[in-house]
Amino acid sequence: MDKPVSTPSTNATSAATAGAQSLRRALSLLRLLAEHQEDGITLTEVMAASGLERSTAHRLLSCLAEEQFAERDAASKSYRLGIDAMQLGFASMRRVPLVDNCKPLLQKLARMSGDTVFLVIRQGDYCLCLDREEGHFPVKVFTTDIGGRRLLGLGAGGLALMSRLSDAEIERIYDRHAEEYLHAHFTRECLLQAVRRTRALGYADITDTLTVGVSGVGCTFTASASTQAAISFGAISPRLPPERKKEMAKLLMEQVQPISNPVDREQPD
Repeated sequence: MDKPVSTPSTNATSAATAGAQSLRRALSLLRLLAEHQEDGITLTEVMAASGLERSTAHRLLSCLAEEQFAERDAASKSYRLGIDAMQLGFASMRRVPLVDNCKPLLQKLARMSGDTVFLVIRQGDYCLCLDREEGHFPVKVFTTDIGGRRLLGLGAGGLALMSRLSDAEIERIYDRHAEEYLHAHFTRECLLQAVRRTRALGYADITDTLTVGVSGVGCTFTASASTQAAISFGAISPRLPPERKKEMAKLLMEQVQPISNPVDREQPD
């Protein structure tokens, strides 16, 4: 018997959508394919990650492939997102409610700081850049493009997002991408230390993590019941000495608080 598939959207509201089990499983597989888009994921790996029996996983993947939401590499036998899934993703990027809601704040922060401001969300083991605003300082820092992804923990926004996860989940993410983290000079202990420091400070603080001479500050906010987002500053390191980092972090935390959507508030009787 198939085990329940655990996904960010599987929560107390599931009871209100009884009968949609197959749809929920298919959507969960799409998320799984997105997380492994670079290298692909085999049927066996899908079974292990989802808890689905072989016949169920194969049936759902075959249906997604027939509808061009997934594709299977004949040589490696691994699955990735298909053309139709990508087209949906591109279409959604044209008008993202979160981007619309945060755009005025990003512009304000870029104007106040003079530096580049990024809006990112978690996407599996990665953070996805949804928007970017340039400040007036002549030397621009474009460490990631809109629509670009990078591993959690490597940038200021991604480190802030990772700090919200449990140590056990961080360990699992590291195990899945150990080679990439080591390539960025992040040992397991180095990453965990950065996460602990972020939790203690209440914001992420990076210097020379991905690009020599570039620093950043970032903090998270709750975009919705299922989405954590982060806003970060990126600048050349001389513009972000320790004291200015603290100032920028304070500014960030003050400005994102009003747009955060608390999900644990008490419900009225």
